[in-house]
Amino acid sequence: MLENAMQENRMSDTVLILGANGRLGRTLVDAFAAAGWTVLAQARRALAGTAAHNVRGLAIDVADTTRLLAAARGASVVVNALNPVYTEWEQHAEALARCGMEVAQSLDALLLYPGNVYNFGESMPPLLRPDTAERPSARKGEIRRAIEAGMRERAPGLRSVILRAGDFFGGPGRGSWMDLAIAKSLDQGKVIYPGPRDRAHAWAYLPDLAQAFVAVARRHADLHGHAVLHFAGDTLTGDELVSALAEASGMAHAPRVAGMPWWLIRAGAAVVPMWRELAEMAYLWQVPHALDGTALEALVGELPRTPLKQALRTSLGELGLRVAA
Repeated sequence: MLENAMQENRMSDTVLILGANGRLGRTLVDAFAAAGWTVLAQARRALAGTAAHNVRGLAIDVADTTRLLAAARGASVVVNALNPVYTEWEQHAEALARCGMEVAQSLDALLLYPGNVYNFGESMPPLLRPDTAERPSARKGEIRRAIEAGMRERAPGLRSVILRAGDFFGGPGRGSWMDLAIAKSLDQGKVIYPGPRDRAHAWAYLPDLAQAFVAVARRHADLHGHAVLHFAGDTLTGDELVSALAEASGMAHAPRVAGMPWWLIRAGAAVVPMWRELAEMAYLWQVPHALDGTALEALVGELPRTPLKQALRTSLGELGLRVAA
């Protein structure tokens, strides 16, 4: 009886997802809808890629808080999946984050925010815990630190959780290192790896990360103040990733591996905005790092984890690349 009542309560919960047409946003819409939540999916354009009966698109600009709050009344969780164009973080990232904070605080809802490892900078230790000191060494890291500090300062009026993860792969659309560079030429037997292949790098398979968001959201009534949690995901050296990609794609021979022309990217950074941004974050491929997910699993229990080969096969298939039978 109690179990049925708890299930009915979860089924009646409502989540507002900001930026629902983005890569993370669309994955979150699917995950929350499949878990039985009523999903309010905010996007400036008509919502793409879902026909679930419990998903309602909100074609409202996030800056129009009056309309957005009226449409989202009753939401118990807000997920801020808004993400500006990579070259426009300085102009928009903090403003978009503040919009999410204001909406969640006005709704008296728990705010969930996807974090990354930029906060820790070039001096980061091999294992990153929620209490690891933040020493950003790039502008994007400083922006992330300022956003997270803003969330802490609003507590307890704002209840918020930062769920930090590594580089994304999988999910709809394109825009990650995996699909724009590393696996782009896999069908031609080539992998491009951005750094030394003996360094550990943190990855997050988006459908698994979305399940972690759902699991934290289920605890919204118990969460107060501000918290930081880390999603462990998959930690792989370059050699391990190359080997896993070869196996997932069913290649008969090991792929050729090329590096990134960092010297050229740095030389052109002054005139090509995207190259400037990439050059500033190049240290992420030089410094080994992994995320400690102990605190997250202590809160929500063991999370579902897609085996790496299966996750890569699905991701390659979504990109139109060949996969193992």
